[in-house]
Amino acid sequence: MSSSAEILDRLLERIRSRSAPVCVIGQGYVGLPLAVELTAAGYPVIGLEADAVRAQRLLDGASYVGDISDARLREALDAGYTPTDDPAALAAAEVVLITVPTPYTKTKQPDLSYVRQAIAAVCDHLQPGRLIVLESTTYPGTTRELMIPALESTGMKLGVEFEVAYSPERLEPGNSSHGLRNTPKIVGGATPLATEMAAALYRSVVTEVVAVSSPDTAEMAKLLENTYRHVNIALANEMARICHELGVDVWEVIQAAASKPFGFQPFYPGPGVGGHCIPIDPYYLTWKAQEADQHAPLIAEAGRVNDGMPEWVVHRVGDALNRVGRSVARSRVLIVGVAYKANVGDVRESPALRVIERLHKKEAILRYHDPYVPEVQANGLQLSSVPLTEEEVRQADCVLILTGHRNVDYSLLARESRCILDTRNAMQAHNAPQVERL
Repeated sequence: MSSSAEILDRLLERIRSRSAPVCVIGQGYVGLPLAVELTAAGYPVIGLEADAVRAQRLLDGASYVGDISDARLREALDAGYTPTDDPAALAAAEVVLITVPTPYTKTKQPDLSYVRQAIAAVCDHLQPGRLIVLESTTYPGTTRELMIPALESTGMKLGVEFEVAYSPERLEPGNSSHGLRNTPKIVGGATPLATEMAAALYRSVVTEVVAVSSPDTAEMAKLLENTYRHVNIALANEMARICHELGVDVWEVIQAAASKPFGFQPFYPGPGVGGHCIPIDPYYLTWKAQEADQHAPLIAEAGRVNDGMPEWVVHRVGDALNRVGRSVARSRVLIVGVAYKANVGDVRESPALRVIERLHKKEAILRYHDPYVPEVQANGLQLSSVPLTEEEVRQADCVLILTGHRNVDYSLLARESRCILDTRNAMQAHNAPQVERL
C-alpha cells in the first residue's frame, strides 16, 4: 500500500506530466475559458456545470461565453473536454478547480452559498491524492476557515490525503489585450506542496505564476486589486459631479491630467459600477474588516459615491428634458447600452438596470438599444433591444448613453436626436450642440 507522501508525490508528477484529470466546477466566464485552455494544454478536463441546459449547450458545441467561440469550444470537445451537470464526475478528478459565483446579499453581506455547494459536492467524492483550488473571489480566510475544515470533516487530512490552494480569477470579459494566458496567476497554497502543485498546473496555461505565502494573502490581493479600481472610479465620479456644478468638462480635465507621465493613472466617470467584481469585492473586504473590529471609511464612502450615480444620472436626465420643455413622466427615453461595460453582453450588476428602474418609477416611456443584449429585465420590467433607426432616434425625447459600445452609429444620434445625455463620452468625436456629458 502506498504511503500518504507517495500518493501526493505521485499527484504532483501527474500534474507536471499533464495526465491528472481536472474538473472545473462552474462553466461561466471564468470556468469555461480555463477548462478550454487546460484541455489545449493536454489535461483530461471535465467541465461541471450545475445548469443542465447550459451543460447540454456546451456538449452541442454552442458557447454562451463571449471570449470562447463555438469553433474553439468544438476544438476542445474534440480534444477530450467533457461538459456535464453530474457531480458524480468529481470522483474521476484528481484536481478540482472551483470557479463559482460569489455575489452578495441584499444587505451587501458575502453570499458563499455557491462555494459551499461546490465544496459539499467535492466532499461527497473526495478520495486520497487530490488537489482542490478555489478561484472564486472571496474574503481573506475563506480557504482556511471554510474549505479546509469542510474537506477534513470527511476524515481525510490536509497535507496527508489532499492539498488545497487559492488562486483568484483575474479575467475581464471582452479584454482582448489580456486574457488567461498573459495575465499573471497568483497562487497561495495551504502548504508548500499545495503551492508547488497549483503552480505546476497553472504554468501549463499562463506565462507567469506569482506564488505567495498563504491562501489568505492571495485572497486579500484579489480584493485589493478591485477595491483599488472601485475607489478610483468613485474619485472620478465625484470629480464629475463637482466639475458639472463648476461648469468644467471633467473629460477634458482627466485627459489633461493623464498627460503626466508618472504619478497618475486615468479612471473615468460613468453611471455607476457593474460587473462580477468591482461592485462586490469591496463589500467582502469591509465585511471581513469589521469582523476584526477594523473599519474602512474610505472604501465605504467610495461605495456610497458609486451606488449613488444611477440616481444622479436620472436627475441629469430630468434636467436635460426640462431644457427642451419636457418632464420625465411620459417622455420617451431611448437608452443606448445596458451592458455593464463596452463591447460585451454582460449585464451583471449593471448600473443601467438601476437607471431603468428609477426612470420607470418616474413613468418615463423606455426603449433601449444594445447590440450585445437582446433582452433585459429590471425589477420586473421586461424590455427587448430595438434597432437603432432614424425614426427610433427622432421619436425619443432624450437619448441616454449608458454604455459606450463601439459598434453603435453615434453619427446617427448626433444627426437625428433632439437631446442626448452621454455618461460615457461616447459622443466625443461628434460636436453636436444637443449633447450633454456627465
